[in-house]
Amino acid sequence: MHKLSVETDVADVHYDIKHGVNNFLLIDVRSAKAYEECHIPGAINLPSHEINEETTASFSKDQLIVVYCWGPACNGGTKGAARLSGLGFKVKEMLGGIEYWRKEGNDVEGTLGHQAPLIG
Repeated sequence: MHKLSVETDVADVHYDIKHGVNNFLLIDVRSAKAYEECHIPGAINLPSHEINEETTASFSKDQLIVVYCWGPACNGGTKGAARLSGLGFKVKEMLGGIEYWRKEGNDVEGTLGHQAPLIG
């Protein structure tokens, strides 16, 4: 599996959300449990192994999708981005995942919030 040549980072995603230029769909590709415990505000959950034509039928192919997973040691974001790209979507992988998002002090939502573990 090859990484996408189009990536983004936590700082850029945070800036875009904060300044209202988030014209993208943000997808947390971790498990439903991990998402429930802690996720980026506004993100939806679609685990990477569940990405297919049926689960993405409501997504617009004209809208950019940004995916993230746990962090640098996780390849779920890469897998999710590759699957979405293979289905014809414009997609970027957010490098650093939820780990770097939290380390930079950005807001999170979920039942455990910042207390959630940083491993899957």
